[in-house]
Amino acid sequence: MQLGEKIKQLRNQKGLTQKELADRCELTKGYISQLENDLNSPSIATLTDILSALGSNLSEFFQEEKQEKVVFTKEEFFEKDSDGVLWKWLIPNAQKNMMEPVLVELSEGTSTAGDIPHEGEEFGYVLEGKIALLLGKKQFTCKKGEAFYYSAGIPHSIQNKGKNKAKFIWVSTPPNF
Repeated sequence: MQLGEKIKQLRNQKGLTQKELADRCELTKGYISQLENDLNSPSIATLTDILSALGSNLSEFFQEEKQEKVVFTKEEFFEKDSDGVLWKWLIPNAQKNMMEPVLVELSEGTSTAGDIPHEGEEFGYVLEGKIALLLGKKQFTCKKGEAFYYSAGIPHSIQNKGKNKAKFIWVSTPPNF
């Protein structure tokens, strides 16, 4: 971490000159210039005073910002093909997130394994074909362009009811796939 650069960045965000910051901290403009150019290191007490004048504190100043990954490519997807069901996990390591989106392709006449009841909710959107959603003892049909949503507290599975492949996005929260 470039201490001086970060101090300079905070000072500029506040619209202060080096002299104005120095005056607020009872330091010299030259000392602030040396800090910003990493030619000098402040004591903890001095750094605390400078950060206070800049509307920050030690904790915020040293907190590293994590760059969150936002876009995922098909090369990053994880696939599993099992008995006519192709699973594509669209977000790597999604089980650590609040929801888990999966692209599912069902061959003609296949179904997902029955899912035991669990806490959470599930959502899906059919991209191709026609599926039957089995929720407990009830069955619901969902075709291309339609969506489904249910509480996952009952046994559930999905069957391909069409003559061709069925393809749908399936999202579980919390992650369950």
